[in-house]
Amino acid sequence: MTIWVDADGCPAVICEILYRAANRVPVPLCLVANRALRPPPSPWIRAIRVPGGFDVADTRIVDDVEPNDLVITADIPLAARVIERGAQALNPRGELYTRENIRERLALRNFMEELRNTGVSTGGPPPLGNSDRKAFAAQLDRYLAKMLRSGSHKV
Repeated sequence: MTIWVDADGCPAVICEILYRAANRVPVPLCLVANRALRPPPSPWIRAIRVPGGFDVADTRIVDDVEPNDLVITADIPLAARVIERGAQALNPRGELYTRENIRERLALRNFMEELRNTGVSTGGPPPLGNSDRKAFAAQLDRYLAKMLRSGSHKV
């Protein structure tokens, strides 16, 4: 099991939670971005820099993700792609995307994009708050505990 991070858009506070979890469990953590990253030194944490371009980091994650891996992303199309590969996706606000809910999230995302394309101001998400951080950490802990119980996590 590996935790993949769509690091171009991942808030620093969420990365800090992930760094601690990677060392605590331990579990491989791989951050993918089109910019230089400086994760803390750890045998469990690595950063992959990809060239700039549309969906380059997403494609790298999808190409490398395996069943039971977890992808951290707010990008709903990326979440849908990794779910198709048998992995799961968790957004920085603590919502776990699954086969059961991803179609609805993708449809809503596409609808909102259509509205924006017609000039309707839909606003953006609110800033990441303390309750979001707690929800993310709790959902991450539940996922890791489930993987440990099931034997899917092998170091």
